[in-house]
Amino acid sequence: MLVSEYVSLDKIIIIETQPQNLMQNIHIVIVEDQTDIREGLKYVMDYTDGYECTGTYGDAETAIIGIENQQPDIVLMDIHLPQMTGIQCVSVLKKQFPKVQFLMFSIFENDENIFEALKAGASGYILKKTPPNKVLDAIRELFEGGSPMSASIARKVITHFQKPQSAVVQTLTIREIEILDLLSKGFFYKEISDKFGTTTGTVRQQIHKIYEKLHVQNRTEALNKYHGDT
Repeated sequence: MLVSEYVSLDKIIIIETQPQNLMQNIHIVIVEDQTDIREGLKYVMDYTDGYECTGTYGDAETAIIGIENQQPDIVLMDIHLPQMTGIQCVSVLKKQFPKVQFLMFSIFENDENIFEALKAGASGYILKKTPPNKVLDAIRELFEGGSPMSASIARKVITHFQKPQSAVVQTLTIREIEILDLLSKGFFYKEISDKFGTTTGTVRQQIHKIYEKLHVQNRTEALNKYHGDT
């Protein structure tokens, strides 16, 4: 993908005509391994009122170190990075900097990447084919409290939540579903009990009850059945 796709003069002029005093400046970090895309986006942001690119990184490991010093408002995050994935990077950074908002910027439209990114802490998900002015719109929307998504991504999310659950899964309580979600993220019993302000013994009892309802014997079977039905 060439820089020219992100640095179209007419788009920049249109964006720059917006009155600066009507917008709060947004500080953005870009994490993208393709240099042309990364630099093209930075160019557009630097020449658009209300946006400031404070850093760019080509891999997750460097971004984790750099963002600690910058703490931007928004991080535009690619998924396919050289070593650690963008999703893993979001998971690490969101725990360290809960106020930072993450906008996934990817070619991937499959359900697994979408929902793993959202679970990791991303608040928006747009595709790389998105025009640069729309990328800026998405950043502004996220900054102002929205959850921007490309149309095809939003449709997948809606379809997922409209999918009817099996009768077995419908027997689970809200707390039991929350526990399953935490188990799927690798939480230990002690971490779950701390999160809910209970004891590990209570968590064990709740998990045993979940196993009974799902007719399974262990965590792996429970998660497979839960995610298979949802």
